[in-house]
Amino acid sequence: MKTNLVLHCGARSIDRQTLANIPCPPHTETWHPIPHIELVNQVERSLATSGMAIINEAFGVTEDNARMFGLLQIGLAGAAEGDYGYVVGLRGAIDKSLSRGLAVGSQVFVCDNLAFSSEIVMHRKQTKNIMDDLPLMVDTAIGQLSARWNSQAKRIETYKTKEIGLRDADHLLAEIAGEVFPWQKFEDIRKEFVKPRHAEFGTNNLWALFNAVTEYLKPRKESKASGLWSMPARTGRLHKICDDYAGLIIDTSANVTSAQVAVAQIVAPTAPAIVVEPQVN
Repeated sequence: MKTNLVLHCGARSIDRQTLANIPCPPHTETWHPIPHIELVNQVERSLATSGMAIINEAFGVTEDNARMFGLLQIGLAGAAEGDYGYVVGLRGAIDKSLSRGLAVGSQVFVCDNLAFSSEIVMHRKQTKNIMDDLPLMVDTAIGQLSARWNSQAKRIETYKTKEIGLRDADHLLAEIAGEVFPWQKFEDIRKEFVKPRHAEFGTNNLWALFNAVTEYLKPRKESKASGLWSMPARTGRLHKICDDYAGLIIDTSANVTSAQVAVAQIVAPTAPAIVVEPQVN
């Protein structure tokens, strides 16, 4: 199923061919900008080697074409179709205002809510040797998506079956208010949990609470284009508190190569490769 990929970020929507036609300025001794389309091509190449493909895409640029934001919906051959999908968020600039970045997340089909995993995020300044480093960095991030595909599905299914009452929901919301969402949104999110606008989420379960929060996190049309990129940290924190409540633990014993670990430490030193498993008491 294709999801409705909307950037909600005030950027001008364009297609891939138009993105590819945007010229890139010449590099200097210390600054080596790459065309907007280059990161898209690198991600598509890496997905193909992992048995995945782009099944939907949306791109936006600022009025001067300098900054680019993109969302790619990802499909995995042979994977069962559910009520949510996986997305890769892209960003970058050709005016020194942004590094090239990639974040992996999920999107719920029924409402376009986005949630990015803070563990799969990469950034690279556009300095000398970026074209040497970029393929391995992208391969590392996409390789983690492939390895965690089933784990993320297990995480979401656990959310759906984990019951939570209003009192505990209030406690969880209070714990992340001010960090994940503004305190002013507390009552709106609470009402969304009690009576979800989408019946598919059910009631009194952790999935309904998770989506009540992400409903108010997704960037709006009036948001700045960079609003999408504050989401990995916020939804990563949201995932963490929901994981703890559901009895999920982060297992850092995932099988990764030394090269992947080395690159991951450069890209995101505090973000270990993870596999989510139910906690056994």
